Amino acid sequence: MNVRRRRFAREVIVFVMLLNILNNGSSAEQGAYFAKREYVPKPLPTFDTTKDKLPSPIYDEDPNYVRCYWKAWELAFRNFHEPTPQSGYVSQFIDAAFNQNIFLWDTCFLTMFCNYAHPYVPGICSLDNFYARQHEDGEICREINRTTGKDFEPWVNREGRQLFSRWGYAWEKGQKKTDVIYKGRPVPTPAPKLTLDSLNHPIFAWAELESYRITGDKARLELVWGPLVRYYEALEKYLRQGNGLYITDSASMDNATRNIYLESGGTGIDISSEMVLFARNLSQIAGIIGKRPEARQYRRKADELTRLINKLMWDAERSFYFDLTLKGKRAPVKSIAAFWTLLAKVASKSQAEALAAELGNPGTFATLHRVPTLAADEPGFNPDGGYWNGAIWAPTEKMVIQGLENYGYDGLAREIAMNHLDNVVEVFKKTGTLWENYAPQSISRGKPSRGDFVGWTGIGPIAFFIEYAVGIKADAAANLVIWDIKSPRRLGIENFWFGQKTVSLVCREPDARGNRTVKVRSDGDFRLTIRFNEKTKTVEIRAQEPVEVEI
Repeated sequence: MNVRRRRFAREVIVFVMLLNILNNGSSAEQGAYFAKREYVPKPLPTFDTTKDKLPSPIYDEDPNYVRCYWKAWELAFRNFHEPTPQSGYVSQFIDAAFNQNIFLWDTCFLTMFCNYAHPYVPGICSLDNFYARQHEDGEICREINRTTGKDFEPWVNREGRQLFSRWGYAWEKGQKKTDVIYKGRPVPTPAPKLTLDSLNHPIFAWAELESYRITGDKARLELVWGPLVRYYEALEKYLRQGNGLYITDSASMDNATRNIYLESGGTGIDISSEMVLFARNLSQIAGIIGKRPEARQYRRKADELTRLINKLMWDAERSFYFDLTLKGKRAPVKSIAAFWTLLAKVASKSQAEALAAELGNPGTFATLHRVPTLAADEPGFNPDGGYWNGAIWAPTEKMVIQGLENYGYDGLAREIAMNHLDNVVEVFKKTGTLWENYAPQSISRGKPSRGDFVGWTGIGPIAFFIEYAVGIKADAAANLVIWDIKSPRRLGIENFWFGQKTVSLVCREPDARGNRTVKVRSDGDFRLTIRFNEKTKTVEIRAQEPVEVEI
């Protein structure tokens, strides 16, 4: 009798478990690699109650930059959300303000300006919700419903087929289901849970390290290590072509003229470089959290893929990187995608020099507003923007600028950052708002583009303003702030937060001898390096000890 009862009890438990799985859909198999499992409710921040805590820039050279900065934050606060109970999300989040879904690469770039308000707004924690919806094979959908937490339905491989693109490669011609053909390698099994449309721009790890630069939060890197590794492995399994490079479709650059050359399994210079970047980032994270064997493993992967990219995708005659068709031929289109090689440190010194020259060439990428997504001498280039056929987009600006800095082109990087910021502010003065993208050959919004878009457009008026106009960059792990003073007028920032401390930095106008005085207050110790007129001075700042530094 007791045996029968125990057997019956076990059967009831199994039945209840199966019922829960059926009721919860796929949620039972999602988020297994992320330790944060539930949302703890708290008040959502509002602009009015938070503004006094945010970094407050001083820029007497042009107060319009400050007004644009605050407009960007005002718009950003409209896009903070709490998880719904049914979503499976575990953190408050900012979204792209595009539709009812959250987007992977949009959200990664959104975190890059939210980092400057880390204690007060949901920035890097927005990525938690993608990790919480990660499938057991490591896949993460790039587009997930904001309310239900379900993967965007068209990007789900409900047919159980081998990898395919549901939309296809010719955005303006409408949907065209296209199978991926693997050449020189077996078709991976089992079939992916998502379509190719969903698997692109793997930049989570980059975003996490950008956050770490401001927060110094090592525990965060330990928390996300598992999801990042599983995601890398899924992309390696399903997107790696037989030539060792990586497959993509439009890569969220919907109507780009390059897309058609990628059809059916062509390999992209952006996704291939991003996988190098991903491996380098994983190596760096592994080093920070004490995983030395993994650090070496991912460094080797990055170096091996770098060699392949340079062997197959660099065109020595045209001095540029190009996508490859399925047949292994270099595509003819010169696009913004090539500059991911700088961010990923794929390019050699001479290759980087050639790419930097293109960024200074008015005939290709040095348009009135820099940097266009398609070279100005390409047949499909649209001087009004044309979405991804010439328009200026904040995420690709961030990628190009940081890539240039990797190779020591700091002057060119700042020149491009300030060009972008100047144009964004000029359009703000005309229209009173910020736009999804901008025209390359006029000081105007892109056509088409959405207004009130923050959105990743906040990178310019917030992050670039702090880093290149005001000139302040922080490295929390090194407990260091570097201030590169360029403006001839009074400038600085109040409430600048990094590494668990809040700092005030104000630089007066030059005195009669041309020297500057910097006033510093902080609630924590840190090292400050000031650069001005080819002079450099480093001082140790002590908590609660205001100091004036002359340079």
